[in-house]
Amino acid sequence: MKIAISVPDPVFQAGEHLAQQLKLSRSQLYSDALAAYLSSRGATEVTARLDAVYGATESTLDPGLARAQSQALGDEAW
Repeated sequence: MKIAISVPDPVFQAGEHLAQQLKLSRSQLYSDALAAYLSSRGATEVTARLDAVYGATESTLDPGLARAQSQALGDEAW
């Protein structure tokens, strides 16, 4: 898909330089950059949603269960 966007001159120049260094077309560079940005934002969104779910619940371990886990591990050297 073709699009037209505006970017500040310094960003454009840096992008041109990077595309040349990486031997990529300008389109490929911008496409890769947008994909990486979207991927990182997606991970942030997942983390935020998990934080919201687990931040609202008690996170302490039942003392009996903690004791049972300790006994099951024994004296393992980590």
